[in-house]
Amino acid sequence: MSRVMYRRQGLSHTIYRTLECRPDSFEDWYQQGNALFDQQRYEEALVSYERALEYKPEDYWAWYGRGDVLDALGCYEDALISYDKALKTEPKDYWAWCKRGLVLRQLERYEEAIASYDKALEVRPWDYWTWYNKGRVALEDLDWYEEAIACFDKALAERPDDYWSWYRKGDALRQLEEYEDAIACYDQALDQRPQDYWAWYRRGDALRHWGKLEEALTSYGKAVEAKPDDYWGWYQQGEIRRQLGQYQEAITSYDKALDSEADDEYAWYNQACCYALLGNKEKAIASLREAIDLNAGEYQELAKTDSDFNSLRGNEQFNALVFHPFLRQHNGHISG
Repeated sequence: MSRVMYRRQGLSHTIYRTLECRPDSFEDWYQQGNALFDQQRYEEALVSYERALEYKPEDYWAWYGRGDVLDALGCYEDALISYDKALKTEPKDYWAWCKRGLVLRQLERYEEAIASYDKALEVRPWDYWTWYNKGRVALEDLDWYEEAIACFDKALAERPDDYWSWYRKGDALRQLEEYEDAIACYDQALDQRPQDYWAWYRRGDALRHWGKLEEALTSYGKAVEAKPDDYWGWYQQGEIRRQLGQYQEAITSYDKALDSEADDEYAWYNQACCYALLGNKEKAIASLREAIDLNAGEYQELAKTDSDFNSLRGNEQFNALVFHPFLRQHNGHISG
């Protein structure tokens, strides 16, 4: 069983060349497969493992290596067949069950992936990676949030300072609307990576949904410090400032968001609302025009009844933009 360690440790192997000495035994073909795999020459490695299997059709390691090659090539169904062949010989092997779980996830067979991870955990019940990967499937693919939390707790029992398990446990708690506990998890993640964009951003999401808007604003601010060109961090700041009545600051945040995504209809429309509430009719109409040009059907209808635009109801340009479907305002001129 030690042969796998040779490949995993990246030791040197002989690669036989055409018209020179060719492999003539299971071991030669198997080791050549390992060497080619290490060099990412996957198609050639596949040939070598298959030649090895001609000598030993039931060999665990050759089937396992073949599975790894096919996984690397994106041939997930065939990789699954190889791991199943390996497990027929070594049904208690941790690695094959783990790799089988990874491949099943790629095939979107999520509950079967969970079952494979459970088999791996029968062999290594303390293993961090299996608990973590099982938790990811439960969280991201199946929406099994309580089970995901239990998995990440097991992972954290092995690695208490693991950023990813704290972060994803926070995500599961946020989905369950357990916002205080989610924030505590994001704080633990940030202890490991104080400048991490995602932990700050999701912390902001949890605070926003919890109704703590000022604190959410601070978290989104930290997110854009880590990623200054991020659309979402600036957009969420704009939304919160608009809700808080901080219209000029909201406009600035929407401008920053639009620097990253100039065709975002939501930012243009909400910026138009802020300009209208500040009494800046010209800029309100200009931003609204951008939103309508991107999605006329939705934003003409919204603007017709949105109380934020009450100050513009008698404005000719506003009425032409909103109430006449075939009229658009471009550079100060109405076109049909």
